[in-house]
Amino acid sequence: MSDLDRLLDQARREVAESADLAALEETRVRWLGRKGALTEQLKALGALAPSERPAAGQRINAAKDALQAALEARRAELERAEDERRLASGRLDVTLPGRGEERGGLHPVTLTRLRIESLFRRAGFDIAAGPEVEDDFHNFEALNIPPNHPARAMHDTFYFADGRLLRTHTSPVQIRALLARGAPLSVIAPGRVYRCDSDITHSPMFHQLEGLVVGEQVSFANLKAILHGFVEAFFERPLGMRLRPSYFPFTEPSAEVDMSCVFCLGKGCRVCKHTGWLEIAGCGMVHPNVLTASGVDAERFTGYAFGAGIDRLAMLRYGVNDLRLFFESDLRFLEQFATF
Repeated sequence: MSDLDRLLDQARREVAESADLAALEETRVRWLGRKGALTEQLKALGALAPSERPAAGQRINAAKDALQAALEARRAELERAEDERRLASGRLDVTLPGRGEERGGLHPVTLTRLRIESLFRRAGFDIAAGPEVEDDFHNFEALNIPPNHPARAMHDTFYFADGRLLRTHTSPVQIRALLARGAPLSVIAPGRVYRCDSDITHSPMFHQLEGLVVGEQVSFANLKAILHGFVEAFFERPLGMRLRPSYFPFTEPSAEVDMSCVFCLGKGCRVCKHTGWLEIAGCGMVHPNVLTASGVDAERFTGYAFGAGIDRLAMLRYGVNDLRLFFESDLRFLEQFATF
């Protein structure tokens, strides 16, 4: 017990001489650890007479508290010095000349959408838009897809608890346009749509183009002409096109649209699976039930509609082989589309 003051002075000197946090921790363990010098003093209390133990214990605990306070003060100093060192090493010289800015460019999907809009505007179409959070009526029922229709299972829909949903196509925009404007009408509806799907050619969020023309004596021949003209104008080359019979609830008759492969020009390659054809869209004559649900006289007016994936068209135009590249924000990929 007589050496307690000397031990405390020595411990304080070692604390003050600790050059960094690691050395300070070693000092703490050496004096206050399980086998530390001051801890050993507590263990020695058993050798004292019972009447001496309380006073000796108080002195040892006071010494430990004093040393702990010194440790905390030194730790605060070292941490402050470390912060200052880091700030100094990371200081920016604001007088240095800037690195400059590089001119950016539009995303390839945006470039594709703008090109599509420009081509259809020249053909007399208006651009229509609508909400991405839709109700069941506009997304399904008005498009001749009743509650128990099997086509609903094909859409893999994201539903909200209140019954609303993320639109699975931009066809609801056509319904809203007909309800608001009536016939005659010529619109395209490009925009984001959502389905539970994700792989090399599918994404939970993707971009779709829908087109609608309603008027008197609108025919399937008009539909074929506008689609063929669009395909050749979009890809800037002569291309063959064919229509294959298909089924969609909101059109009758319906067809799938194929164009000759832009990579092999119809000769057959890996991209077109050696068929010479690439599927790019679906189309058909608007079902009378859809016109009626939109407040249009189905006896007087007819119409055609078509739908295509903007991302798919962008992949074909720019030779992109993985849809996911559009959504990864990889500058090495995006810089290829910068305009100067």
